[in-house]
Amino acid sequence: MTEAITDTTAATEALLAVEHLSVQFAVRGGTITVVDDVDLSLRAGEVHAVVGESGSGKSVTALAIMGLLPRRTARVSTGRILLKGRDLVTLSERDLRRVQGREIAMVFQEPMTSLNPAFTVGDQIAESVRYHLGSSRKAARQRAIELLAEVGIPQPDRRYGSYPHEFSGGMRQRVMIAVALACEPAVLIADEPTTALDVTIQAQIIELLHRLTRDHETAVMFITHDFGVVAEVADKVTVMYAGQVIEHADVDDLFEHPRHPYTSALLHAVPSLEDDLDEADHDLLPGAPPPPDAFPFGCRFAPRCPDAVSACVDNPVVMSSHASRSVRCVRADELSLVGRT
Repeated sequence: MTEAITDTTAATEALLAVEHLSVQFAVRGGTITVVDDVDLSLRAGEVHAVVGESGSGKSVTALAIMGLLPRRTARVSTGRILLKGRDLVTLSERDLRRVQGREIAMVFQEPMTSLNPAFTVGDQIAESVRYHLGSSRKAARQRAIELLAEVGIPQPDRRYGSYPHEFSGGMRQRVMIAVALACEPAVLIADEPTTALDVTIQAQIIELLHRLTRDHETAVMFITHDFGVVAEVADKVTVMYAGQVIEHADVDDLFEHPRHPYTSALLHAVPSLEDDLDEADHDLLPGAPPPPDAFPFGCRFAPRCPDAVSACVDNPVVMSSHASRSVRCVRADELSLVGRT
């Protein structure tokens, strides 16, 4: 389901339903809204990619969902985050800790900064099992060894006692996935888990995520800026720009017929084997996203959009839904945009 959730039935069909989520950060003299009215949902066994340039609000959205926003400087100002129908925004800190890692878990972009260098990888996996499931030390160790094997770590019983620095980048990322899966959460958020890896290891991690969704019916929110990865991993896609969702679609529909000029520009920026390497595409998407304290009043992409007209800047643009997709563009119906296949 890619359109904004507008009724109770739609919300109950999703394991995770984010409704009208806005996040504010404290700044000198007041607050700024860095994520604005975001809707998205995940179903069991589905990989839902969230894509956009750096600064589009992808990671802040994920941290808000996980309840990991810095409490002194950031807050969810509006909206609901429904996990199996329960609103995580309303939970106490104690109740939220019981959910984190048990029912919803997150794989971060850089495992070397997420894993504790002072503890073995096995103990870090087992710790989650003991905390959330109350398992004995022996049972938690056995569960950790099983998880290391499941994510493709060779000789898992021996590597249980290894430290993070003894693993390669790809193996550390597998360990992070094992930590996240330790308690079999219903929802897994993967924040650019392949960005720092070479293409061979990227393919292995993508295949691992495919297998997890197939074998465990895990719902995966996959955050990336790489449409090449989206094509390999995703069932549904949410495109974000300047803190807003600007398009929802099934992955095939999005690649064949993007309805927002920003989505189309991102797709055309993906290198192809047919591209002439002597003809760089530096001018396909000129400029940069606006900072949160300078978001335009109307369409936030308008200053960079070759198709912008006065109607794009006169008023804020709302999402419009058509069948299984939604778009935030006043000219979506008249523009004929072609993707990359």
